[in-house]
Amino acid sequence: MNCKYFIAIIPPEPVFSASEKVKLEISEKYNNKSALRSPAHITLHMPFEMKEQKEGHLIEKISTFKFSSPFNIHLQNYSCFEPKVIFIDVIKNETLNELQKQLVLHVKSNLNIFNQYEDRRAYHPHLTIAFRDLKKTDFYLANEEYKNKTFSGRFNVNSFFLLKHTGKIWLRHKEFPFTA
Repeated sequence: MNCKYFIAIIPPEPVFSASEKVKLEISEKYNNKSALRSPAHITLHMPFEMKEQKEGHLIEKISTFKFSSPFNIHLQNYSCFEPKVIFIDVIKNETLNELQKQLVLHVKSNLNIFNQYEDRRAYHPHLTIAFRDLKKTDFYLANEEYKNKTFSGRFNVNSFFLLKHTGKIWLRHKEFPFTA
């Protein structure tokens, strides 16, 4: 059986709860549930499928990834990708970009997973609060509302997570601390 996975940074408290609260507010107001199916996160490697019996190998190979530089992330206000995605923006961060680039290369070379959009679009880290099932008319209403609101959060990053899909929602499956 194939399972779905992806790799992401999950903010610690209190940033996690603050971003989850925003996701819930927009979900209730605009009848958007997709963003609630995963914990608040910043994607490092987009979702991919793998046979469940290869999960041990997947975890073993990801465990060999080395990134020894803890760093800070600053979330600031809201932005969007028209016409479906509203997100909390991540202030430009070269260390985050380097982590993402190195991790994608590691996954590609050690696990032969080639689904990342390396050549077609640049990495734009963000924390999604609404997407996919947000109707186009609701997108414009929500975007108008949130583009003038403020959000600010800062946190230290010293690990990332492998998330696994249950068939209904994404759950934290394994944490990988940075190692030298």
